Amino acid sequence: MTDYAAEQQVSSRRRSERSTWAVGLIAFAGILMLMAGGFELVSGLVAIFQDDFYVSTPNYVFQFDVTTWGWIHLVLGALLILGGIGVLSGWLIGRIIGVVLAVLSAMANFAFIPYYPFWSFAVIILDVFVIWALVAHGDELVR
Repeated sequence: MTDYAAEQQVSSRRRSERSTWAVGLIAFAGILMLMAGGFELVSGLVAIFQDDFYVSTPNYVFQFDVTTWGWIHLVLGALLILGGIGVLSGWLIGRIIGVVLAVLSAMANFAFIPYYPFWSFAVIILDVFVIWALVAHGDELVR
């Protein structure tokens, strides 16, 4: 009976220990969310205030006005920054919102590829890493 109790104590101690790599990845994902949000804000502001900066491709399925794309990116950027703050705070709801916002950001940037391909691919790569880090290692940072 004592072996079982000792095994349970070791098992509970392992569960309570946090992996420093996982916590570091989650913190890095939160910082990447802040960066991606900042990138989205800049992209949105440029699209709102300088319509002629982005060149639209004719006959594209997601043909919106550049100003509309600007507002989409501006709102997504602000939400990503708030989600990044939630992730860095260690809240479960912040992690859930972070995954949802990263998916929405990746989808919006996929649709924005004809307007500014390199920027869109860079933000999509950041979003994919954020999703992976939050889903694979997010429970290490939960309070």
